[in-house]
Amino acid sequence: MRILGITIPEEKRIEIGLTSVYGIGRVLAHEVLDVAKVPYGTKSKELTDEEENRIRKAIDALKLEGDLRRDIAGNIKRLKDIKCYRGTRHMRHLPVRGQRTKTNSRTVRGNVRKTMGSGRRKVEKT
Repeated sequence: MRILGITIPEEKRIEIGLTSVYGIGRVLAHEVLDVAKVPYGTKSKELTDEEENRIRKAIDALKLEGDLRRDIAGNIKRLKDIKCYRGTRHMRHLPVRGQRTKTNSRTVRGNVRKTMGSGRRKVEKT
């Protein structure tokens, strides 16, 4: 089964398989399946064509994948353009939501781990 150009894994339950689409998490997957009246435990290979079409119809109403990525990128660009605090944090590749930077924040900064202290091993006294 393909939705929005993404292949849904056949061996997984449909509630988990839908999360492979960008923008759909577990909660939204449950809402989509409730609207489409499909049980959560059904595997995607066991779905009938009618159930697939109901799921597609429920998903078409949502903003997902490329549109969602474009919106998020546009929001970040707007923050950078108006040079607000969050925008400048994005520009400098620093944490945006108030986290500390003296330690941690390695993921956002993309730093290679640097040794702290002298970087030499301690010599044992005998």
